[in-house]
Amino acid sequence: AGLKAVALALLILGLTAAAQAAIFVIADSVALLADLIHNVGDAATAIPLGIAFALRSVTAERWAGLFVVFAIFASACVAGYEAIDRLIDPEPVRFLGALAAAGAVGYLGNYLAALVRTRAGRRLSSPALVADGNHARADAYVSLAVVASAGLLALGLDAADPLIGLAITIVILRITWQSWQTVRGRGHSHR
Repeated sequence: AGLKAVALALLILGLTAAAQAAIFVIADSVALLADLIHNVGDAATAIPLGIAFALRSVTAERWAGLFVVFAIFASACVAGYEAIDRLIDPEPVRFLGALAAAGAVGYLGNYLAALVRTRAGRRLSSPALVADGNHARADAYVSLAVVASAGLLALGLDAADPLIGLAITIVILRITWQSWQTVRGRGHSHR
């Protein structure tokens, strides 16, 4: 059941990231880039979780949970760097309708992945899978910031895109902390 949930979430997030990547190429939005980097990182977390479930090992699952936390943190660092770089060296964002659509796709993909992961995590008593589900749920709302970026850019507020990219970075850092608390809690319960 864990492998099935992880594989389904990977498929959903992989398709979401692919759609967002195609739009990023034409739009060049740092807010979308931050969301995309995070979605790719989120999809990649399915790999260690899948391995842990295949091994049927609590220890492997704990290590997978730690990898998830690291992946979330690394995505925050990359997104933050890109947003700051874009504040220093602004570039125009194009195709605002497509940008808004990318945010909507990110919301839907993350929301569906969150449902799959959280339900399976609770059913299987897997803190790592629940943490991954909570992460995807928060990502769904983060993706809506990309829609907001498109709207603010349409109003002529060019700094909105990198500022929203920074806001997404802060949210990702908060998710990192929450996921760390969830994964760490599992380690303490077995002592």
